[in-house]
Amino acid sequence: MLAREILQRVREIQVRTGRQVADVLAGEYVSVFKGRGMEFEEVRPYIPGDDVRTIDWNVTARTGTPYVKRYVEERQLTLMLMADVSASQDFGSAERSKREVTAELCALLAFSATRNDDKVGLTLFHGGIEQYIPPRKGQKHALRVVREVLAHGAESPDGGERAGGRASWFARWRRPREPREATDIANAMEFLLSVTSRKTICFVVSDFLDEGFERALVSANQKHDVIGVLVTDPKEFALPSVGLVALRDAETGEARVYDTGSAAFRGQIAEAASARVKGLEHRLRSAGIDFIHIDAAGSVVDPLVRFFRMRERRSRR
Repeated sequence: MLAREILQRVREIQVRTGRQVADVLAGEYVSVFKGRGMEFEEVRPYIPGDDVRTIDWNVTARTGTPYVKRYVEERQLTLMLMADVSASQDFGSAERSKREVTAELCALLAFSATRNDDKVGLTLFHGGIEQYIPPRKGQKHALRVVREVLAHGAESPDGGERAGGRASWFARWRRPREPREATDIANAMEFLLSVTSRKTICFVVSDFLDEGFERALVSANQKHDVIGVLVTDPKEFALPSVGLVALRDAETGEARVYDTGSAAFRGQIAEAASARVKGLEHRLRSAGIDFIHIDAAGSVVDPLVRFFRMRERRSRR
C-alpha cells in the first residue's frame, strides 16, 4: 500500500508541473517534436490553385473530374521515459533527491505529451529492468507514470502513515537496496529495442554512474530519438569540510574513509565530477545524442526549455 506522503507528493508535482506546462512548455514541446510525416486523409474535387502534384489520377480517370489527395500531419507521437531507479538515485543533499527530480522531469514531459494527445510509456531500470508500463494516452496514465517513479521501492511495513517532513519521507519508506542494484544503461537500451517497434522519443534520465553504455545508446538512437538527461546533486561537486568520513558506494557497497578536511582531496573530487559531466556530454553529442544536465538543487524547467529551443533552432537550419 502506498504511503500517504507519496500520494501527496504526486499531487504537488501535478499542480506545479501542470502550471509550468501551461505557462512555459505548451508550445515548446509541440514545436520541437513533430509527427512522423503526412498521412492521407481523403480525396476531394480539384480547386483552382491546388498543387497539380496532388491530383489523384486514378479517381480522376474513373470520374472524369479532377480530384486531389488531401493529407494531414500525423501528429501523434510516442514518448518513452527511461528512469534510472538505482541506489545512487536516492541521494539528495537539498530538499529533493535525484529520484524526486527524475519524477518531476518525467511529470513535465508526460503532461506535455498528454496535452498534445501523445502516448507516454515508462521503463524503470537499475542493474536490470524493474518495471515497464506500455505507452498510453491520458492524464490518468501520466499520473501513474509519475507515481511509479516516486513510489518504486517504497513500502510501509504496516500500511500505516508515518510522521515527519517531506525531506526525509523517501529515506524512511524506501526498501534496503543490494549492491547489485547498480546502473546498467546498455541493458535498458536493449530492452527498449526489444519491446518497441515504433519510433519513439526516448528520454534516458539517470546519473549515468555506469560504463560502456555508449554503443548501446548509439544503437538505440539509430531507431529512436534518444536524449540523455544527467541528474546530479551539488554535493557530488563540492564536499563539505567535516573531517574524516566513512562513505559507502550505494551501488557497489564498497566503503572507505576519506579526509574531507583536506582541501586537495575536495579539489580532486570537484575536478573529477566536472570532468565526468563534460566528458559525458562530449561523448553523447559526438555520437549524435542530445544531452541535458539537471542540477537536483535547481530548476527542472529551465534546462528543459533550453533544450527545446536548441532543438527548434537546429531544425530550422
